[in-house]
Amino acid sequence: MTCPSLLTRRPAVGDAVDSAVTWLRAEDTLAQFARFVLVGVSTTLVYALLFSVLERLGYLPAHVAATAVSTLLANEMHRRLTFHAGERVHWLTAQLEAGGITVIGLLLTSTSLGVLNSLVPEASVATQVALVVAVTGLVGLMRFIALRWLFRPRATTA
Repeated sequence: MTCPSLLTRRPAVGDAVDSAVTWLRAEDTLAQFARFVLVGVSTTLVYALLFSVLERLGYLPAHVAATAVSTLLANEMHRRLTFHAGERVHWLTAQLEAGGITVIGLLLTSTSLGVLNSLVPEASVATQVALVVAVTGLVGLMRFIALRWLFRPRATTA
């Protein structure tokens, strides 16, 4: 005879993954923030790779180039994935809205790198990237707030 406990369906790992994916696609603030963080982490990895490759040009040119590329990618991913606004918001609009905050972030991270470079001229690439990641995390929180609440489409009143 088959044990009755074997007949009851136990949740599979796939069910948990499906639930997580379903939740991650939701439109609530927490799901959007989770997507925002995932995009931020992935584009920060792109930044770190580009910065490491270009660092021999000097920290500032490497930083500016890596920031430009990773920001364009992040803005597009936020438009399509984080906020599901691919149909509502044009590419250029998304770049311009997030671009102002990016300029603030670029100024803060560049200043931070300049201070680090003057205090510790032989700072490793890993230390420089870690500093940029920390400052970018704070700026990223400002970006999320701006993109989630300030730049969101307003409901039309009839």
